[in-house]
Amino acid sequence: MRTAQRTPDSDLVRDVSLVCLAGGVVGVSFGAIAVAGGLPVWVPVVMSLLVYAGSAQFSAVGVLLAGGGPFAAAATGLVLNTRTVAFSLAVAEHIGRGRLARFVGAHLVTDETVAFTLAQTDPLRRRRAFWISGLGLFAVWNIGVLAGALAGDALGDTARYGLDAAFPAVLVALVLPALRDDSAVRRSAVLGACVALALAPVTPAGVPVLLALAGLLAHGRRRSA
Repeated sequence: MRTAQRTPDSDLVRDVSLVCLAGGVVGVSFGAIAVAGGLPVWVPVVMSLLVYAGSAQFSAVGVLLAGGGPFAAAATGLVLNTRTVAFSLAVAEHIGRGRLARFVGAHLVTDETVAFTLAQTDPLRRRRAFWISGLGLFAVWNIGVLAGALAGDALGDTARYGLDAAFPAVLVALVLPALRDDSAVRRSAVLGACVALALAPVTPAGVPVLLALAGLLAHGRRRSA
């Protein structure tokens, strides 16, 4: 008979499954957009395996399809992905101590894995949440990208399906409990959202999300007070 400690919480598995579903849908969209734009199938597939960062991948492919060179595309992806540095520091102690665990875990750090990890109440459950969500999302994202890349033009204009809204909608649903239960988190979220909305019209895609981390300053000041 398995104990509660050995069996992942049903709520965690359910939430991870929902995010995986949304991630797979967006992955299909990414693969289809890349190939329909003229890139060979292997480009989005290899990029998803080695880079594994949705917003950075979309932006890098956008640069390539607009006629930019590979160095410009890589620079764009690196800038947009710098937010994972802060995320990695937040979950570093929950990934594991071995070199292999840290190497693989660092590759799996995303907005979603960090959210799932920090939502748990004790170190054991946080580590379990990180690996369940991290491995699940990585697998589904890459399967989705491969499927979309192989489908290519057959899907037509993916924007008409509203696929880009699936991931944000699920993430909003996941963070609502934290916003309800912690006033400091609410203030940080509101400040970050205001920064992102104000800068969205005048900055490249993905940059507003990075700059929204300024909302953490409100939380930091309250903790130090």
